Amino acid sequence: MPSRRARPSEFAEPPVGMEALGAELRARIEALPREPGVYLLKDRKGKVVYVGKAADLHARVRSYFARSGDTRGFVSHLGRVLGGVETIVTRSEKEALLLENNLIKLHRPKFNVLLRDDKTFLSLRLDPRGEWPRVELVRRRKQDGALYFGPYHSATSARATLRVLNRHFQLRTCSDRMFASRKRPCLQYFIKRCPAPCVYEVDAAAYQEQVGEVALFLGGKRAELVLRLRAQMKEAAAALDFEHAAHLRDRVAAVARTLEAQRVVLPEREDLHIVGFHRAGTTVNIAVVQVREGKLLSQRAHRFTRQEAPDAEIVSHFLAGLYQAGEPIPDVVVLPVAIEDRAALVEWLSEKRGRRVEITVPQRGARRELCDIAMRNAEAAAQAGLASSDEIAASLESVQARLRLGRLPRRIECVDISHLQGVASVGSLVALQDGEPDKSGYKRFKLRFAPERDDYAALHEVLLRRFRRARRGDAGWALPDLLVVDGGKGQLGVALAAARDAGVAEKLDLCALAKPDDRGEPDRVFLPGAKDPLRLRPNTAELYVLCHARDEAHRFAIAYHRKLRGQRALRSTLDDVEGVGAARRRALLRHFGSLRRLRDAPVDEMARVPGMTRAAAEAVAKFLGARG
Repeated sequence: MPSRRARPSEFAEPPVGMEALGAELRARIEALPREPGVYLLKDRKGKVVYVGKAADLHARVRSYFARSGDTRGFVSHLGRVLGGVETIVTRSEKEALLLENNLIKLHRPKFNVLLRDDKTFLSLRLDPRGEWPRVELVRRRKQDGALYFGPYHSATSARATLRVLNRHFQLRTCSDRMFASRKRPCLQYFIKRCPAPCVYEVDAAAYQEQVGEVALFLGGKRAELVLRLRAQMKEAAAALDFEHAAHLRDRVAAVARTLEAQRVVLPEREDLHIVGFHRAGTTVNIAVVQVREGKLLSQRAHRFTRQEAPDAEIVSHFLAGLYQAGEPIPDVVVLPVAIEDRAALVEWLSEKRGRRVEITVPQRGARRELCDIAMRNAEAAAQAGLASSDEIAASLESVQARLRLGRLPRRIECVDISHLQGVASVGSLVALQDGEPDKSGYKRFKLRFAPERDDYAALHEVLLRRFRRARRGDAGWALPDLLVVDGGKGQLGVALAAARDAGVAEKLDLCALAKPDDRGEPDRVFLPGAKDPLRLRPNTAELYVLCHARDEAHRFAIAYHRKLRGQRALRSTLDDVEGVGAARRRALLRHFGSLRRLRDAPVDEMARVPGMTRAAAEAVAKFLGARG
């Protein structure tokens, strides 16, 4: 076997208990207050390595040094780097939530969830307090009292909205500096898109009324805006101001078109943010679907890399950062997972918004369907923004380090055996190249020698045939960097025996991946020569890559097994048809492939199958029709 790297100490040792800490540090932890607040864990150089919040500071910090089932990677490493603990007591969990986010931004601790999106979205800004307000595109929201709309998931959609506003609502478009220095009206005035308040006297009240209409349009209250515009149009027509009435008519049509483009998804006229979540190893995609007044308005996706924290913790930090940055707060926030600090978030958001905000995790109904839409959007965003070469390399390096492999596992194969209560056993082999499925390397095996109900014999046969073809140098059968078998120590022993029998044991790395069991054991990896398995932490890159290979092998084996079962069912059914022997059964099986397709086929098509006659086809159709 190739030489293996030393096992990283971060993963090798169990969590350090309180008794292993220094006396001064133990005393400090024991003396922590049993009140809500924020705690800062520091290393021995005084640098903050983790910031957290808790309803009970004493209980939370102490829990890091007990076998509490906390699977986050830094917990097992914490006792060896911890040099001090600092706490800040707050009046409530809500205050702790806000303080935690501010301290994370300040210290940027290496063990915290740091959600840094790689995109800065555009928003539209409107400050109605100015003398002659205008709508402008901005990338950063400020706490300046202005109205912000968006953010928009693409610059194209933001600028398209701005064009609609400029065409149908007569607000100035020039910058403040240009507005102050202009001596003559610009082109916008002559094409009737601006009243030119920079040069001419303009009715300020009428201008502010248009500002209010723009705010309604951008705020999603477009049905209300249509009613207001239609009333103004009738007043203008009654006053014989037909030019102004025509302009209002065009504005109503523009707003109505945007209303038609929105799909009603809820009967209640609610504003909602629906959060979707998709994880691929340490890469997380979060989609936010926006519903205003019951209509689906937009969705935008955020991508974060190198995130090993639990899903609920990531969602919680994302929400806090989203609304702290100035995102408009809706009536309801719909989440895919329950979060620990829900009550604190509800209190903070309600206070910030000025009225009650609901955070819910629906299990059924229209909101659950919307949550499913958001989840699909997050998955689509993950597919659209496939992992970069750096992310893939980092994932494979994690597998190499965790499994102590001698080479980077750029090509991984996984084998699986599938059967139905011991009958019709089949083998499947799938390949991942740089973490992604390589369909050209997928292989299927009908078992020739292994007895039924003997999974070990089946696994040995499949691997022996695969290894012998590699040893002969057959095209497309080169050995992978890592071979994964689904199972435990027994399956690993079989794989090693097959490799030795084929003479390739020294040329590849092997491991077995065992699923979590009923006793609460996580996914485990069995390695040759190791007595105890490696227990893989959830949400890590190495677990994702290995489970991806195992799940793909299982899916491929099941699909093949179903096909064989369908063929077996067809063959056994046709055994009872008079005049249809083995040759005709094989011909029908090759042509139709399944009993359902044969039952639905017309007699003329059956009769055209090589070896069949009209009489035999009619006999088959009559027999299948009688069976229903």
